[in-house]
Amino acid sequence: MNPNAEQVDALVIGAGVVGLAVARALALAGREVMVLEREAAIGTGTSSRNSEVIHAGIYYPTGSLKARLCVEGREALYAYCAERGIAHQRCGKLIVANTASQLAALPAIMAKAALNGVDDLVLLDRTQARKLEPELECLGAVHSPSTGIVDSHALMLALQGDLEHLGGMVACHSGVREMAVANDGIEVESLDGTRLLARTVVNAAGLHACELARKIRGLDARGVPKAWFAKGSYFTLVGRAPFSRLIYPAPEPEAHLAGLGVHLTLDLGGQAKFGPDVQWTSSPDDLQVDPQRAQAFYAEVRRYWPGMPDGSLQPGYAGIRPKISGPHEAAADFCIQGPQDHSVRGLVNLFGIESPGLTSSLALAGHVTSLV
Repeated sequence: MNPNAEQVDALVIGAGVVGLAVARALALAGREVMVLEREAAIGTGTSSRNSEVIHAGIYYPTGSLKARLCVEGREALYAYCAERGIAHQRCGKLIVANTASQLAALPAIMAKAALNGVDDLVLLDRTQARKLEPELECLGAVHSPSTGIVDSHALMLALQGDLEHLGGMVACHSGVREMAVANDGIEVESLDGTRLLARTVVNAAGLHACELARKIRGLDARGVPKAWFAKGSYFTLVGRAPFSRLIYPAPEPEAHLAGLGVHLTLDLGGQAKFGPDVQWTSSPDDLQVDPQRAQAFYAEVRRYWPGMPDGSLQPGYAGIRPKISGPHEAAADFCIQGPQDHSVRGLVNLFGIESPGLTSSLALAGHVTSLV
């Protein structure tokens, strides 16, 4: 062991929603926890550049971590938000079919959801769907009443508050230079030269998790997946939306899905945004929204909202999905590698924690805590 290293019990790298939830869960389990965040504030990466949707757990492959942790996490998240007074709304969503093939696939979506434990979906014909949302155009739809929205920043502040109340801490401006497996823990050197020796390290670095894992001396890098970055741009609607629920296009049964199509989501003030689309990029810092992409958004959105006015879209923001599957591969499951996977005691790597990571965060945290 480096004699200059300060000993810490548990170290979480990354103060996004998942890192903060994991840190809180470890603290609740009686661990002394420190979170290292390379940016100036918590939650500035993927956690603050998404749709802020509480997902029901509909689309994910049966038996996958995404399916199980989304359904568990959804209920835990609604309960936590209610208990802590975090702004959220169980507004529901409609998955709308605008082609014959999409319509024919709606029962299969409901069947898959039921296997995942989502048993409250309702199949609607066109008239029923338009009764709920009069401006909507569709052939039919599935109503998901347990989908909702949440103030993700308030959620992260609450998680940080719980952690600090339990004696834990978040250190910002604390990027990690390298790590090494030692006899009595894992040595971590931060960019400012600080050295720590931790019994437990959870790599929750999001977009940088794969890169960080490759810096761990003593970990077999062959087990670290390749990182892929799928950018998603959002456009905001000028004026108020005529919808009170989230609107998602039904997936085309034969299409490869890197995302869930250009959907309409609402924030807690009723402001609508559209997105995200999918644009593969080589850099996790490629966050500019190209105004030219608006034309494709108009075309997509008018399939379910023909009355959308010209000139009503403004560039909003972009986020990057931290994927571990590439452009022509099926979407990968969450990859949570604990000591049983790589034989490094006390280390958990979280790879590919994209959507539904926000919804799953509390359940993910419980899962990670059980591994260490």
